Amino acid sequence: MAGKKIPEVLLNSGHKMPVIGMGTSVDNRPSNDVLASIFVDAIEVGYRHFDSASVYGTEEAIGIALAKALEKGLIKSRDEVFITSKPWNTDADYDLIVPALKTTLKKLGTEYVDLYLIHWPVRLRHDLENPVVFTKEDLLPFDIEGTWKAMEECYKLGLAKSIGICNYGTQKLTKLLETATITPAVNQVEMNPSWQQGKLREFCKEKGIHVSAWSALGAYKVTWGSGAVVENQILQDIAAAKGKTTAQVALRWVYQIGSSAMAKSFNNERMKQNLEIFDFELSEDDLEKIKQIPQRRQYLGDMWLSENGSCKTLEELWDGDV
Repeated sequence: MAGKKIPEVLLNSGHKMPVIGMGTSVDNRPSNDVLASIFVDAIEVGYRHFDSASVYGTEEAIGIALAKALEKGLIKSRDEVFITSKPWNTDADYDLIVPALKTTLKKLGTEYVDLYLIHWPVRLRHDLENPVVFTKEDLLPFDIEGTWKAMEECYKLGLAKSIGICNYGTQKLTKLLETATITPAVNQVEMNPSWQQGKLREFCKEKGIHVSAWSALGAYKVTWGSGAVVENQILQDIAAAKGKTTAQVALRWVYQIGSSAMAKSFNNERMKQNLEIFDFELSEDDLEKIKQIPQRRQYLGDMWLSENGSCKTLEELWDGDV
């Protein structure tokens, strides 16, 4: 795959985004040097999109990798790599979004991110000692309109070339669009053959919002994920017939329905395999079989429910699409 260009999607912002990105969320995060080395390897095999977030703790390593890739001549300029990041929920407020992005840019060592996404439609207290350790009392009401207005400031200041959201359902998107002056470029959500998001994809298509998939492989062997994708018999049968892996079939499905996928693997061989999805096609029959796969959301998000916050039930969190 090295040397071959990954296809891109044209966002409503006028900027292009590679349709396969490397997810960088990781448990038991290694040192920045180790991570940067992995990310340089990813650039070498062809990745040009890195999906990060302040809470992942990987922004600094991406910045180091970017500098090393430039030094090694793997890329000629910063513009060749598409970087996505997200503020954490402790910064999900009008006054905190722009400062959060400026902190991210310092860590990355860049003047802009290509895409900045609201991580969740929820808000946490800003003064948490550990941003990922919180109680129900630490959840606060989330201001959809005000937080998006701050995202628009990030765009107007040139700090983010495109802006968008994560984990927004149709109701929250409708509310955001009532006051937005800039339509979100991307809605990044859990999506894969076992959670296909048909209703949300159709809504976003009507509004000109690109849908991007996290958990494109069902978060296999991650604490909250399952084998619903990579162990699915329908996908395994299609993969065997195509001479591909089940993961490649799942990623090809995301691409073929017009979306993009974040694929996370720090294993060099699987990194390469996750990019090798552009030399085959799923037939109409394959796509019809995939539609029959039982549907179930893997990540429920119970942790975001609170009487103090904006979402008291899973139906509220997911706009009824549970």
